[in-house]
Order: sequence, then structure tokens, then C-alpha cells
Amino acid sequence: MNHDVIITCAVTGAGATTDKSEHVPVTPEQIAASSIEAAKAGAAVVHVHVRDPETGEGSRDVGLFKETVKLIRESGTDVILNLTAGMGGDWVPGDEDPAMPGAGTDMIGPEERLAHVVECKPDICSLDCGTMNFGNGNYTYINTAPFLRKMAKMVQDLGVKPELEVFDLGQIRLARALIDEGLIDAPPLFQICLGIPWGAGADTETMAAMKQALPADALWAGFGISRMQMPMVAQAVLLGGNVRVGLEDNIYLDRGVLATNAMLVERASEIIERMGARILGPDEARAKIGLS
Repeated sequence: MNHDVIITCAVTGAGATTDKSEHVPVTPEQIAASSIEAAKAGAAVVHVHVRDPETGEGSRDVGLFKETVKLIRESGTDVILNLTAGMGGDWVPGDEDPAMPGAGTDMIGPEERLAHVVECKPDICSLDCGTMNFGNGNYTYINTAPFLRKMAKMVQDLGVKPELEVFDLGQIRLARALIDEGLIDAPPLFQICLGIPWGAGADTETMAAMKQALPADALWAGFGISRMQMPMVAQAVLLGGNVRVGLEDNIYLDRGVLATNAMLVERASEIIERMGARILGPDEARAKIGLS
């Protein structure tokens, strides 16, 4: 069991949730405010996506990232910034010719995927360690091994800590190859992502199996989406890990009760503390993660 727990709050994500909850932040001002509220509720880390303020859809606009990060930093709130680097890998086969990109394709190279990380220089950025089908839509999220090697090297040279997001056991194998090749500095930081169709399921056996596959010196967190968010908080702590909650992964506090990010952090904190563990603040989290 982990007795000293880091909470990450994934504040908005890129999914189609804005029409399901008024609490999902959209504009830079809303995302920054929700990040600050989550930090004050006990999150040492905030995982940040941005959205198009006009449509609410996920965006990789560098200007929106810069504005959001600036607002968080200028607030004086002590929180570790973790920016997504997962946008720009969506491939939709064309209707007439599946070999050609169809409507909705957003496929770019490593340099463009990391443009906002270069500009903002966060403490952490995510690195999704593989290619997979997300849900039942006719698209695939693509992250090839050469792309990941290049992105890992770029992030290493920037001095940003990569969070190795793994959605199944094969992605852990690829992440370990990056570590063995010297592209990831010790200690490696993993995020075990569970319940996303069609990745690994959000259950005890799966989280345990993935945890066992991590390097011995790995620092890790885990999460489940939707109704499995809070059960996976407890499971991660029991298995020695840290936790992630937030509106990116789940919009409900209880059945039929819409949550805010701060509410989800508070609920996770209650679970963790009732298990006999304590919540680490940003300075203690920085030391544990190995951030300078």
C-alpha cells in the first residue's frame, strides 16, 4: 500500500463531455480556474488539455495552452503542471478510399505535437505509448514507435518529465524499450489508464497485472473512467500507486449528481485518508517524482 499519495486532476480532456455537464471547463479562463480549485482541494498535479472556446471541442492550439498556463502560473497557486501531448494522432479512413484520410483526421508529426510543450515548458507532459482503437468510432489513435522515440528525446532535451501513459500491457513493453534505450530519465513516471474502449479494463486483476509489468523503480498512478473512477482510486493506493481523478475521465460525483473537479479531488482525498494514507502537497510530490 502507498501511504504517501499524489493526486492528479485531469481537468477537462478532449472528449465530447461539454454537452453533458456545465462543469466541464472550456475557455482558458475556465480551465485555469478549475485547475486552481482542484489544487486548493488537494491535487498536487493538474493534467491540462485545452478546448476551442467557440465549439468546446478538444484543441491543440499553442496560443490556448500558453494563455491557460499563464493564468495558472500568475495565480500564485502552487501546483505541478502536466500538459497533454496526445493531440494530433487521429486517423479516420476515407469513405471512398480507406488508404486516404477521411473527415476528422488530425495527423501530425512529433515536432508539431510538442509545439505547446516547447513554448510552455511544463513540469510534466504526457506520452501516450502506443496505437489503439478508441471506442467504436471509425478512427484509430496512432503513435508509432519512431514517433515516440523522437518525442521522448525532445522532451528529455527540454528537461520536461514524460508521463508514460499506458493503456495495455503491450504499451508497457514499448515504454520499457524507451527506458532501456536511455530516452527516459530515472525514475520513470507511468500512468495506468483503464476502462477506455478498447484498452485494458478497469478491474483489480488488470491493474495488478499492469503494475507487475512496470520497472522496479517506476513511480506510477492509475485511474479508471466513469463509475470506476473512485474504485480505481482505492485500488491504486492498495497496490502502491498514486491516483488520478477529474472531469476528463468522469463527470459524476454520485449517480445522477454532476461533479466539479474540486469535488472529485475531495472525494478521492476522503477515500485515501480513510484508508490510512496521506495526501502529498506539491513540494513533496516534486521530490517524489524527481522534478527539479
